[in-house]
Amino acid sequence: MDRQLKVEDVRIAGYAQVITLRVYRPVPHRKGLPVVLYFHGGGFVRGSLDEANVTASRLALDTPALVVSVGYSLAPAFPFPAAPEDAHRAARWAYASARSYGGAPQRIGVAGHDAGANIAASLTLIARDRGEVPIHAQALLAPLIDPSMTRIADETKLREADTDVSDCARCYRAYLPEASQRLHPYAAPLESTRLGGLPAALIASAEHDLLHIEAERYASNLIAAGVPTQVRRHRSVSHSKLPSLPAVLEEVCAFFRQRLGITPAAPVAQFQQ
Repeated sequence: MDRQLKVEDVRIAGYAQVITLRVYRPVPHRKGLPVVLYFHGGGFVRGSLDEANVTASRLALDTPALVVSVGYSLAPAFPFPAAPEDAHRAARWAYASARSYGGAPQRIGVAGHDAGANIAASLTLIARDRGEVPIHAQALLAPLIDPSMTRIADETKLREADTDVSDCARCYRAYLPEASQRLHPYAAPLESTRLGGLPAALIASAEHDLLHIEAERYASNLIAAGVPTQVRRHRSVSHSKLPSLPAVLEEVCAFFRQRLGITPAAPVAQFQQ
């Protein structure tokens, strides 16, 4: 039988408004699927569940997993902390509801691209600090995690870059209207000095991306804190193409299979490009 997905939208109370979760369930499927929460990109101000469909579908089919794609609140209408707090509410819903969808609440991972990777990383910090939802793996694709913009690449030296410094700055101003927020660890994971106890990480960066330096720096910080971490720079790839690249999706699915109990665990730390 060809693999198929059952897709269902669920609305829950978010931090500042009702938000939509799109749940992807492989059919046929066995019980006890790992659960992956996915957060779309868009610089905190754009993006949608529809735009995340390709990535979320591949994660659900090829891991296989119960995938919950989160329609978190967008700035500037809903600035920080709305998005990470929405993420935490989505995680609590997934933890409470997983079994009714064939998922295993004790095997939860998170993933995201761009601003969604920031939110996924922030969620791991929130979950660790509050202790309500166990998260065991995080996959961060071209994460936008440095509001100070001091680790951004030189755009004059990049070929085929599809992001620019001015757009990043506008997105951060919309999401973090107060300067003090730009050092908060739930908004700027790269600034956190408390990374111990976070879940195993896979970080994918793109060669033609202004954000590859901060992504790889965060990977180094996680490794230094003792977090099992894999990091790979994908050659000849731009920022926006990363979450739909077959090689990236294959690696993320393999990572979740390893870290969420389907196959043996990956090495503790490795850097590839």
